[in-house]
Amino acid sequence: MGHPRGFIEYLRELPADRPALKRIQDWNEFHLHMEEEKLRQQGARCMDCGIPFCHTGTLLNGMASGCPINNLIPEWNDLVYRGLWREALERLHKTNNFPEFTGRVCPAPCEGSCVLGINAPPVTIKNIECSIIDRGWEEGWVVPETPRIRTGKNVAVIGSGPAGLSAAAQLNRAGHLVTVFERADRPGGLLMYGIPNPKLDKKIVVQRRLDLMEKEGVKFLTNTEVGVNYAADKLLHEFDAVVLCTGATKPRDLPVEGRSLKGVHFAMEFLHANTKALLDGQKNGSYISAQGKDVAIIGGGDTGTDCVATSMRHGCKSLLQIEILPKPPMERAADNPWPEWPKVYRLDYGQEEAAALFGADPRIYLTTVKKFIGDDAGQLKELVTVQIQWERNDKGQFLPKEVPGTEQTRPAQLVLLAMGFLGPEQPLLDQLGIERDPRTNIKAEYGKYSTSLKGVFAAGDCRRGQSLVVWAFNEGRGAARECDRYLMGYTNLP
Repeated sequence: MGHPRGFIEYLRELPADRPALKRIQDWNEFHLHMEEEKLRQQGARCMDCGIPFCHTGTLLNGMASGCPINNLIPEWNDLVYRGLWREALERLHKTNNFPEFTGRVCPAPCEGSCVLGINAPPVTIKNIECSIIDRGWEEGWVVPETPRIRTGKNVAVIGSGPAGLSAAAQLNRAGHLVTVFERADRPGGLLMYGIPNPKLDKKIVVQRRLDLMEKEGVKFLTNTEVGVNYAADKLLHEFDAVVLCTGATKPRDLPVEGRSLKGVHFAMEFLHANTKALLDGQKNGSYISAQGKDVAIIGGGDTGTDCVATSMRHGCKSLLQIEILPKPPMERAADNPWPEWPKVYRLDYGQEEAAALFGADPRIYLTTVKKFIGDDAGQLKELVTVQIQWERNDKGQFLPKEVPGTEQTRPAQLVLLAMGFLGPEQPLLDQLGIERDPRTNIKAEYGKYSTSLKGVFAAGDCRRGQSLVVWAFNEGRGAARECDRYLMGYTNLP
């Protein structure tokens, strides 16, 4: 810590985003950069706190507290303050294979547990992280690092999302020959097709890292779905080890009257097809368009926000986001103390854009959909919402209960279901005969990652259930370490 009074002398400051009404006219990233002097001041706010909870990476009340990949945050904050950017990048890369991804899409549990945040705005950790890696790419400091020695061991990684990429990067670093299987036409998984381009640019930010991994020796097999056009038993015979990183891609449905009407879609159908059309250069591609429609998005998480932002760029007529939970408080509640993740009201980028165009945050709370109404052609035209209240049953569990007389019919020609995910898809796991837990996730102990099949490991959402991108990176790195230990009898991977 080079400036002992930095947290007193400087206020928290973030770079401005591109104006909401301007950015919805294109698909470019909405982030803007901050000048170096201000970034150094923000780095100076990192205080000599004694115990840096920001990089502890633990779970408190089921939520992340601190950085799950244990980023050395105070160290690179200090290096940025001193102007030692290359050294800061080296420290950042020690724990994080892809800081350009976490610096853009991670919700920053590190900031929620920043010690300064007890009684003042926390350090701008996420923005500093993103600025370090962006500077590294601009300066040409990020270059391929091929292993000096190859072990001759072949490892298959199934899925090229966050967990799969981090596992592949680490296993390649250990000298193994890594093949990543991806059923889509491009690698990247959630990073490529699940997060819209304005939040995470594909052609520059994602693709340049994938290109770097290929130069380092990682092989990507796209349009290849293990268990469909590549036999699962072939996988076990041709590779010395396998790491399953298939994600939790089974969406939660809403089985109410009218669900089968045309115009009701899962969020990922909407987001995936939109990004594919954008990357393929298809102005009139086969994607689900929100243009000129009354859009309702059911679900208030990150995926719901991404649906809001995408609908705004299509030019929707109106937009409503329906959330079954109560509106969060503006400040931490008494039962949500530091260093827990702060459950407070936030206006994310999509809602900010909707508010700028339509005049208000599009979210309504403590509300659910009772039924969908269609026209004579089977096309969705309206939905019926009802307010709910949460009540305990005889077992003490909170359950939603409809409030009589609160039904309301609203126009909607497009509904996007963004209510989370129930676990991994099961066909491949059935073919492999892998043991699962009661939630249908792959059964593998955290920290060991080994499944019921010898030499087969699991990491990320397919093992832990739907979670944060940064937890997927944590697990991918951990599974690579244990896979390396299995193959070699020891490991030098962190």
